[in-house]
Amino acid sequence: MKSFDNNILVIPVGSVPAIASKVIAAHIAGHLDLAVDILPPLRQPVYAYNAPRSQYDAARIIDFMESRFLDRNAKLIGILDVDIFVPLFTHCLGEARQGGRGAVVSLHRLQAGTTEQIGLERAAKVAFHELGHLFNLLHCNDRRCLMHFSSEPADLDPVAFRFCRYCSRFLQDAIYEWQK
Repeated sequence: MKSFDNNILVIPVGSVPAIASKVIAAHIAGHLDLAVDILPPLRQPVYAYNAPRSQYDAARIIDFMESRFLDRNAKLIGILDVDIFVPLFTHCLGEARQGGRGAVVSLHRLQAGTTEQIGLERAAKVAFHELGHLFNLLHCNDRRCLMHFSSEPADLDPVAFRFCRYCSRFLQDAIYEWQK
């Protein structure tokens, strides 16, 4: 069995278009120079469905992914096509375990009402943001930084694929420590 230590694993969950995983993986590999593997899709996360909300519980999906991929140092990014939530918010675009191993990105709101290209760019930005949380970055006050909190998809459009100088430095140090 292949070891995924110190790799980023992009995991489609449910009926995610293959292009979404490829775009996210290419951005991570290209911008951050990290090893990225795209894994075969996991089944639709029916175990995480919350009927009263008509949404899927992001934390339960992360728990499931982490239980399936026990490689010690791999960082997991699940890509979903369903609407996700965390209890504090009506919805979320992505969610991550701060300093942990697992994160999810939902295409559901990111692609609604826009072109495929814009939706995929938004998804890659959310994946970068959630990956930042996995490397223990907090939200940033700089609106131009990918670590700035975005609650709505359109908030992502003016943001470039970059972290501010502080977040970038912190991320570089965290990646260096993770790869040791």
